[in-house]
Amino acid sequence: MSINKENIQLLELTRKELHSNPEISGKEFNTQKRILNFLENHNIKAIKVGKTGVLVEFNSNTFSKSILIRADTDALPIQEQNQFKHKSKVNGISHKCGHDGHTSILLGLAIQLTKTPIQKGKVFLLFQPSEENGKGAQAVLNDSTFNKLKIDYAFALHNLPGFPLHEIVIKENEFTSNVKSVIIKLNGKTAHAAEPEKGYNPANAIAAIISQASKSSNNNRSSKDFFLITPIHINMGEVAYGISAGYGEIHFTIRSWSTQLMEKECMDLESYISNLCKQENLTFETTWLEEFYSNNNDKIAVNIIKEAAKENYLSINEILTPFKWGEDFGLFTQRFKGAMFGLGAGKKTPPLHNPEYDFPDEITPTGIDMFYEIIKKTLEY
Repeated sequence: MSINKENIQLLELTRKELHSNPEISGKEFNTQKRILNFLENHNIKAIKVGKTGVLVEFNSNTFSKSILIRADTDALPIQEQNQFKHKSKVNGISHKCGHDGHTSILLGLAIQLTKTPIQKGKVFLLFQPSEENGKGAQAVLNDSTFNKLKIDYAFALHNLPGFPLHEIVIKENEFTSNVKSVIIKLNGKTAHAAEPEKGYNPANAIAAIISQASKSSNNNRSSKDFFLITPIHINMGEVAYGISAGYGEIHFTIRSWSTQLMEKECMDLESYISNLCKQENLTFETTWLEEFYSNNNDKIAVNIIKEAAKENYLSINEILTPFKWGEDFGLFTQRFKGAMFGLGAGKKTPPLHNPEYDFPDEITPTGIDMFYEIIKKTLEY
């Protein structure tokens, strides 16, 4: 363990403070202040990026590789059901994905890099906002300060409930799914409920679209053609029993390992809706949102992670199929060589996005040690 007991206790207190004061995507202003204050208290200079993000640079002033280590900072619109002292103070918002823990790991890494500086190259620590809505990575990449940086490798981790504590979970190529969401709005014409034939009701179209989505799905995660459309929300008409509905909308979330398959299937879906609406005398509008690119783990980066795990005497689990959830660090791995890995959060820990979930503080030192060793190994390559 590279970080001392006093700092581990400080990081746990900081993590619990973040947990008690969660902020949703795009609103992480106080979270940003807490991160900046923590760093300032340890004489670590930092700057703001991506509106509510924070960036720290460690520069050895000796030319070598530049490494980005990223943690996410936002919380979720979920009501916490835990009753411990550090439970969320904000109604309807809580840290149910462990970003409070990821942030604490990166703060600990900042301390470690201060106490044991790198001898060559540069390390950038990014506290990234707005991961949950898929907008944070893009906001950082668009930031005028950040986009001037030269990045050779980028790394991130995600805690994984259901896996043994401290286990390192890794895979080459796709580690997480491509994910995007769509809102389909269908416009017809209202009529009297006794004479629906005099209007254009979207009900049949909604039923047909849901059926088509189910037919086109292949929810076999072992298949390279994995493709899943999940209905999320449906709205139609008004609660007025004398009126045949003239408006409806459907919301889907769509997932695929393959970017090419995702693009093809989404185009096919739009084509199907277009033809259907002509038959049903409807007009339609589609809005695509919350897009997450697959984390494409570079082979060299994966080898570095495995070597770092061995150096820290940690078990390694090389999974065969990607995770079906999205993670917007994928946008970084689309642009830079790098990888995301999983850190086991305990088999009995409630799952991510569960109202009873809480990040296990005992894996914080493991995350710090892994990142520090990854930095050392990367600079050796």
